[in-house]
Amino acid sequence: EGIRVVILSGAGQSFSAGLDRRMFVEGLPGEASLVGLAEKPASEVEDIIAGYQRAFTWWRERPVVTIAAVQGHAIGAGFQLALACDLMIVEATASLSMKEIQLGLVPDLAGTLPLVRAVGYQRALELCLTGRAISGDEAAAIGLAITAVPEGQAAAAADDLAAGITAAAPNATTAVLGLIRGAHGRDLTEQTAAERAAQYGRITELAALMQR
Repeated sequence: EGIRVVILSGAGQSFSAGLDRRMFVEGLPGEASLVGLAEKPASEVEDIIAGYQRAFTWWRERPVVTIAAVQGHAIGAGFQLALACDLMIVEATASLSMKEIQLGLVPDLAGTLPLVRAVGYQRALELCLTGRAISGDEAAAIGLAITAVPEGQAAAAADDLAAGITAAAPNATTAVLGLIRGAHGRDLTEQTAAERAAQYGRITELAALMQR
């Protein structure tokens, strides 16, 4: 409570390099390998994946604006983590890819829906079917990121964006966030009704402030 903007960034040269290849056979401490998962019942494996997915969908369930500041590589799970945010800023030299298909896997961390919403059906399908890497410049050009900045400037650009967001009234920001996040799931009648309800809340709050 009280947090209005969260910036996700990677320490070091990359935002996130994605899946550790040791997960195929060896596994990692506390994590079963893919071979180990294959030996479990389907329902148990689906529950495990659902747990991973919750770590990615959690960001869109909070009343805070999330910004991904992407530098270096954002591959597979790393790409989907960036997609889990409301806004994405990329460095022009960044490399983003949905690499799962090249490993015989599919994207499974809630990244496919925001990808389709950001770039459309055909481009999303092409990126997921080929696993090709796109640069930060291309990510901005196709609407995946809001801007591409020179190398080394993603964090500063994210800070500037956060400052602009937090300059507005907190409850107005939350109301707008709810309107835009929910727009894809509503028709025009439902969306305009949501706008009216949100605006009534703003009017009554501002009126109360002015009468103090």
